[in-house]
Amino acid sequence: MTNWVVTAVLFIALLLSGCSSTPSGQTAASDNAGSDQALTTSANATNSSDSPNLEHREHGTQTTTDPIDVYDPWEGFNRSIYDFNARFDKHVFLPVVDGYRAVVHEWYRDRVSSFFSNLTEISTVANSLLQGKLKRAGKAAFRFVFNSTIGLFGFFDPVGGIGIPQVREDFGQTLGAWGVGDGPYLVLPFFGPSNLRDTTGLAADFAAHQVVDPFGLASFETDHPEMTAAKIVDKRHTIGFRYYQTGSPFEYELVRLLYTRIRLLEIEK
Repeated sequence: MTNWVVTAVLFIALLLSGCSSTPSGQTAASDNAGSDQALTTSANATNSSDSPNLEHREHGTQTTTDPIDVYDPWEGFNRSIYDFNARFDKHVFLPVVDGYRAVVHEWYRDRVSSFFSNLTEISTVANSLLQGKLKRAGKAAFRFVFNSTIGLFGFFDPVGGIGIPQVREDFGQTLGAWGVGDGPYLVLPFFGPSNLRDTTGLAADFAAHQVVDPFGLASFETDHPEMTAAKIVDKRHTIGFRYYQTGSPFEYELVRLLYTRIRLLEIEK
């Protein structure tokens, strides 16, 4: 990707972020697909609960919003994409992941996951600095340098073994820390739960990856699409969530709510 294309993507991302404030009377909407364990745990807890009540309640002359309400003006579209993702996951994605697990030994799978996870430290450093989290940026930089050298390009995580765990930051979180609202809830094809702000952040992070690329991985992925495929399969392999297996008839609402709450916590931490 040429520099002018990267610049254009970043400009569009920042322009979109200005439109992503949540209208008054609506609760912010956001989620983290990587927090699938929280999704599964909370989903099981709802098996015996009643249907979520999304109605607004009147208290005197003041209108309040139910605490589980999420701003989802594109719900019809989002539900269709959610269903598409579930079908794609079941018939294409998961069979590939199952094949990957059957062919590649667990030890090697862990090395691949560690390698790709190490690369995300670059984004964490940049976004921590943009948020003024200097200590977190320093830890992420230390993790990246140490694991990229002593840890053999990140295939191993010796830093985690000495008590410095990985904490990720992305541009969606940075925009949230700057006061940019979530905007409408949005389900992205293949990617899953998001919102207008986080989709903007995803585009910006992608553009930044093309510029800040110490291992030359971005250009390598262009010439070798199998590297991109490996990254995608590894990402799905590390996520335990399975569509329509939560046991709840309100899975869409549940995922939407948990995405919102998890992202809110990530921005505030």
